Amino acid sequence: VQLQASGGGLVQAGGSLRLSCAASGRTFSIYAMGWFRQALGNEREFVAAVDWRAGSTVYTDSLKGRFTISRDNAKNTVYLQMNSVKPEDTAVYYCAAGLRSINVWDVHDYGYWGQGTLVTVSS
Repeated sequence: VQLQASGGGLVQAGGSLRLSCAASGRTFSIYAMGWFRQALGNEREFVAAVDWRAGSTVYTDSLKGRFTISRDNAKNTVYLQMNSVKPEDTAVYYCAAGLRSINVWDVHDYGYWGQGTLVTVSS
Protein backbone atom coordinates (compact mmCIF):
# COMPACT_ATOMS: atom_id res chain seq x y z
CA VAL A 1 0.00 0.00 0.00
CA GLN A 2 1.32 3.44 -0.93
CA LEU A 3 0.00 6.61 0.66
CA GLN A 4 0.27 10.15 -0.66
CA ALA A 5 -0.69 12.96 1.68
CA SER A 6 -1.46 16.48 0.52
CA GLY A 7 -3.26 19.65 1.49
CA GLY A 8 -0.94 21.12 4.08
CA GLY A 9 0.08 24.75 4.11
CA LEU A 10 -0.05 28.02 6.00
CA VAL A 11 -3.36 29.00 7.58
CA GLN A 12 -4.37 31.69 10.04
CA ALA A 13 -5.68 30.78 13.45
CA GLY A 14 -9.42 30.23 13.31
CA GLY A 15 -9.30 29.12 9.69
CA SER A 16 -9.84 25.74 8.07
CA LEU A 17 -7.80 23.28 6.08
CA ARG A 18 -8.54 19.90 4.53
CA LEU A 19 -5.87 17.25 4.23
CA SER A 20 -6.13 14.37 1.80
CA CYS A 21 -4.43 11.01 1.69
CA ALA A 22 -4.70 8.91 -1.44
CA ALA A 23 -4.03 5.19 -1.15
CA SER A 24 -2.88 2.93 -3.95
CA GLY A 25 -1.81 -0.66 -4.28
CA ARG A 26 -3.51 -3.30 -2.11
CA THR A 27 -6.26 -0.97 -0.98
CA PHE A 28 -8.71 -3.87 -0.71
CA SER A 29 -6.64 -5.07 2.25
CA ILE A 30 -6.97 -1.88 4.29
CA TYR A 31 -8.63 -2.31 7.68
CA ALA A 32 -8.28 1.22 9.00
CA MET A 33 -6.64 4.51 8.14
CA GLY A 34 -5.48 7.11 10.57
CA TRP A 35 -4.03 10.58 10.86
CA PHE A 36 -1.19 11.36 13.21
CA ARG A 37 0.77 14.54 13.76
CA GLN A 38 4.22 15.39 14.99
CA ALA A 39 5.20 18.83 16.17
CA LEU A 40 8.84 19.85 16.33
CA GLY A 41 10.52 18.15 19.25
CA ASN A 42 7.48 16.04 20.11
CA GLU A 43 6.51 12.44 19.57
CA ARG A 44 4.06 11.47 16.87
CA GLU A 45 0.55 11.58 18.29
CA PHE A 46 -2.78 10.13 17.26
CA VAL A 47 -5.34 12.47 15.73
CA ALA A 48 -8.15 10.36 14.25
CA ALA A 49 -8.88 7.08 12.51
CA VAL A 50 -11.60 5.57 10.36
CA ASP A 51 -12.64 1.96 9.78
CA TRP A 52 -12.16 1.54 6.05
CA ARG A 53 -15.25 -0.61 5.50
CA ALA A 54 -17.68 0.41 8.23
CA GLY A 55 -16.78 4.09 8.31
CA SER A 56 -16.78 4.31 12.08
CA THR A 57 -14.43 6.93 13.48
CA VAL A 58 -12.24 7.48 16.51
CA TYR A 59 -10.73 10.79 17.66
CA THR A 60 -8.31 11.92 20.25
CA ASP A 61 -10.44 13.67 22.86
CA SER A 62 -8.77 17.06 22.60
CA LEU A 63 -9.62 17.42 18.90
CA LYS A 64 -13.21 16.22 18.90
CA GLY A 65 -15.52 18.83 17.43
CA ARG A 66 -12.79 20.65 15.50
CA PHE A 67 -11.35 17.88 13.31
CA THR A 68 -13.34 15.44 11.18
CA ILE A 69 -12.02 12.34 9.45
CA SER A 70 -13.83 10.84 6.48
CA ARG A 71 -13.13 8.47 3.65
CA ASP A 72 -14.17 8.01 0.05
CA ASN A 73 -13.77 4.34 -0.79
CA ALA A 74 -14.38 4.94 -4.50
CA LYS A 75 -11.39 7.29 -4.59
CA ASN A 76 -9.34 5.33 -2.03
CA THR A 77 -8.88 8.58 -0.17
CA VAL A 78 -9.15 9.62 3.44
CA TYR A 79 -9.61 13.23 4.49
CA LEU A 80 -8.99 15.28 7.59
CA GLN A 81 -11.09 18.43 7.82
CA MET A 82 -9.50 20.82 10.28
CA ASN A 83 -11.65 23.70 11.54
CA SER A 84 -10.99 26.51 14.00
CA VAL A 85 -7.30 25.73 13.84
CA LYS A 86 -4.95 26.95 16.53
CA PRO A 87 -1.20 27.65 16.54
CA GLU A 88 -0.72 24.49 18.60
CA ASP A 89 -2.07 22.48 15.65
CA THR A 90 1.14 23.30 13.78
CA ALA A 91 2.80 20.00 12.92
CA VAL A 92 3.64 17.57 10.18
CA TYR A 93 0.53 15.48 9.58
CA TYR A 94 0.93 11.86 8.54
CA CYS A 95 -1.62 9.42 7.22
CA ALA A 96 -1.24 5.72 7.89
CA ALA A 97 -2.90 2.47 6.93
CA GLY A 98 -3.34 -0.75 8.84
CA LEU A 99 -4.18 -4.03 7.14
CA ARG A 100 -5.52 -5.97 10.12
CA SER A 101 -7.47 -5.37 13.25
CA ILE A 102 -5.41 -2.85 15.19
CA ASN A 103 -5.51 -0.43 18.08
CA VAL A 104 -6.11 2.56 15.83
CA TRP A 105 -4.58 5.05 18.29
CA ASP A 106 -1.30 3.12 18.47
CA VAL A 107 1.32 4.47 16.07
CA HIS A 108 3.16 1.14 16.15
CA ASP A 109 0.16 -0.81 14.82
CA TYR A 110 0.17 0.83 11.40
CA GLY A 111 2.24 -0.79 8.69
CA TYR A 112 2.13 1.88 6.00
CA TRP A 113 2.80 5.61 6.19
CA GLY A 114 2.53 8.57 3.89
CA GLN A 115 5.31 11.12 3.57
CA GLY A 116 3.69 13.76 5.77
CA THR A 117 2.33 17.20 4.99
CA LEU A 118 3.24 20.31 6.96
CA VAL A 119 0.50 22.43 8.51
CA THR A 120 1.52 25.80 9.92
CA VAL A 121 -1.01 27.87 11.83
CA SER A 122 -0.14 31.52 12.31
CA SER A 123 -1.48 33.54 15.22
